[in-house]
Amino acid sequence: MNLTEPLFDGSALSADSPLPLYMQLARHLRRLITDGTLAVEDALPAERDLAEGFAVSRVTVRKAVQALVDEGLLHQRPRAGTFVAKAPHVEQPLSALTGFSEDMRSRGLEPSSRWLSRTVVPASPEEAMVLGLALGEKVSRLWRLRLADEAPMAIELSVVPARILPDPLLVTGSLYEVLRGLGYPPHRALQRLSAGLLNPDQAGILQVPEGTPALFIERRSFLENGRPLEFVRSQYRGDAYDFIVELNLTAPPNP
Repeated sequence: MNLTEPLFDGSALSADSPLPLYMQLARHLRRLITDGTLAVEDALPAERDLAEGFAVSRVTVRKAVQALVDEGLLHQRPRAGTFVAKAPHVEQPLSALTGFSEDMRSRGLEPSSRWLSRTVVPASPEEAMVLGLALGEKVSRLWRLRLADEAPMAIELSVVPARILPDPLLVTGSLYEVLRGLGYPPHRALQRLSAGLLNPDQAGILQVPEGTPALFIERRSFLENGRPLEFVRSQYRGDAYDFIVELNLTAPPNP
């Protein structure tokens, strides 16, 4: 396969962009991987060839490649080269309360969504209990496919009291940005993770085979005054996501 033309795209990098060159290069290579131009186990050109092709330093190429290795998009074999791995991969820390959009942008990925539905409906008994609502009180339900650089990453159903978010169509990107703009910034959250297998509908939405391993996540977010703000259920591709926790081993023990 001749990848010279799509790989060495002269418009992929720009000195006028605020994004560092290595992140621009990583973004370009990431898109070639996620759109299938670079297939699994395709070999990247040598570091010197990439540097010459994009008119950047070898250090820039090295940093871009390492970023994609860290994400799990590329893997390196000693004395053999760098090869495309099987899927996009992201690590998400559990020590900070951030939304999907913020997480992806912090990694140089472009977040986007495909809306499955946005509705205002009476809360279910479970939603009413979790969000502290009266039975029949309305909620905004936002169900969407979350993508990073156009690669499907997660299915997410967010439920917010309608008195806080009266119009779900206000949300076009980050839900948390909208909530902050409305005066309801999320303050803390409780998150539960479990492992499972995607059913046929979920696998179809995420474009993976039925029965693919997944991370099932339930999150309850709260305002600073302790009032419930959001109830979320998500299914994350198990081959694309790792959730990590940083432990502070120097903290004094509880009395």
